[in-house]
Amino acid sequence: MDEKTKLLHAGPDRDPHTGASSIPIHQVSTYHQEDPVKLGKYDYGRGDNPTRYALEEFVANMEGGSAGFAFASGVAAIGSVLLLFQPGDHIIVTEDVYGGTYRLLTKLFARWGLEVTFVDMADPDKVADAITESTKAVFVETPSNPILKIIDLERIGRLAKDKGLVSIIDNTFMTPYLQKPLAFGFDIVIHSATKFLGGHSDLIAGVVVVEDEKLARKLKSMQNMFGAILGPQDSWLVLRGIKTLSARMEAQQKSAAELADWLSLQPQIEKVYYPTLKGHPGREIHLRQSSGGGAVVSFELVDGEAAQGFLKAVKLPLVAVSLGGVESILSYPATMSHAAMTREERLARGITDGLVRLSVGLEGVDDLREDLRQALCLTDS
Repeated sequence: MDEKTKLLHAGPDRDPHTGASSIPIHQVSTYHQEDPVKLGKYDYGRGDNPTRYALEEFVANMEGGSAGFAFASGVAAIGSVLLLFQPGDHIIVTEDVYGGTYRLLTKLFARWGLEVTFVDMADPDKVADAITESTKAVFVETPSNPILKIIDLERIGRLAKDKGLVSIIDNTFMTPYLQKPLAFGFDIVIHSATKFLGGHSDLIAGVVVVEDEKLARKLKSMQNMFGAILGPQDSWLVLRGIKTLSARMEAQQKSAAELADWLSLQPQIEKVYYPTLKGHPGREIHLRQSSGGGAVVSFELVDGEAAQGFLKAVKLPLVAVSLGGVESILSYPATMSHAAMTREERLARGITDGLVRLSVGLEGVDDLREDLRQALCLTDS
């Protein structure tokens, strides 16, 4: 089935009771049981909800997995996955990982003894060198957030399998439309559905997909016990957003690639990060494992003062936390996505004070370019 068709018909695509073209919002906490001993599939809202189930089926089929799980946020999804591990276990994590993941690992899970080593996973040998007797998993982002480092999914997936490690990836930037990590041997795929899956900056959600049935049972149990579930209203909103994912991603990444090329020619820009940009490290690897560059472009101005002046001068994009909406969103990692890191930690990862992250929306690319141009000129004056 074509990927565009999957986004419309990969899961429950109509109400089985009425034929309605949209799965209803089942706003319910509990369900009548015909048999008090042999309970039906739906017994209590924390365990299952028909609207949430439809979303979970959709994302599982989109990623090519056997089971999906929807959570109250992307961080709730990541935290619930991390709860699969025990104190004393060791995890190897992408060096320039999303700041919320970094904070979760270093502030919360560190309290109960989950050990973490951050490495530059663009070099798979560094991952192999970091493995210890207590290592249980690798946690990957590719492209990474925010400087879009490319990690070889096939090599890391194979390494994890050979060493008996659980392989986890945050696939938010690429979405299942552009990249399918399970096909490269990964065990767990995570998305902040707040971003491109929802697509309209009107919800907070996270989803997880797995292929292995034993792992699926563990995650289902964790979802039910921990209870960080996605409500039916937001489940419905994500389902609605998925229907236009292919059209949005195609248009947004086309504009992103064009803006990345243009930005690389501007004298005020020190460096541009975009996966399919010529000269981007790992570009050929990315083109092998993904079907596009995505809609996120990061770029560096000379320093923090220049970046902040630029952000104050733009008119069309939101200057805000988050990404993946139909509107363009400019973020300042130093004070937004990666505020949990000290300045020294950020700089060591290449996240400079001059770095800006642009999530390209559906505006006309000429209008966006002109707005960026005027903001750069104001910054340069």
